[in-house]
Amino acid sequence: MLIGPILPPWPEKAPGPQPVPDRQCLQGILYVLHNDTGPSPVDRRKMGSKHHLICDGRGTPLKVITTAANINDVTQTLALVDGIPPVAGCPSRPRRPQALLGDKGYDSDPNRRELRKRRILPVISRKGAPNIQDLGKLRYVVEQTFALLHQFKRLAVRWERRTELHDAFVSLACGLICWRRLKKHNS
Repeated sequence: MLIGPILPPWPEKAPGPQPVPDRQCLQGILYVLHNDTGPSPVDRRKMGSKHHLICDGRGTPLKVITTAANINDVTQTLALVDGIPPVAGCPSRPRRPQALLGDKGYDSDPNRRELRKRRILPVISRKGAPNIQDLGKLRYVVEQTFALLHQFKRLAVRWERRTELHDAFVSLACGLICWRRLKKHNS
């Protein structure tokens, strides 16, 4: 098992029964992530939630944030950019994105200024203006990554009340997407 070395050991004098073996536990978690079983415990006729996603030019998810469905996309722009883990590069300077592509939902002059301070070129269509030429073709990469993420049926509809449980499923799904891409690239 690839993740076996990073799992904490079970304490010898822990109270209660022995846990289920790690492999069976992970198989159960992956089954739930893929198949989405049971009724929704959070279906209370309230507003839902949505994912905000930033990915690289190939569609590899770099950061996903879950918020209430009525939160504007523009409010999460800087959190997504700042949440990107540093990419290995020069030891003194981690690599950051050079440009940020976004649709009109991300149009904001304060965000543009903040992105420029971070030396990131904002390529974002302005509200009320024609779309930037060929931006739709580039945005397709993000939509494709959303589709990959929501193929995990547990993520298409949020079932967990606690955000940290849902975010754990999101992180696991992103890890699986990255692993599949690496596996495909290396074969």
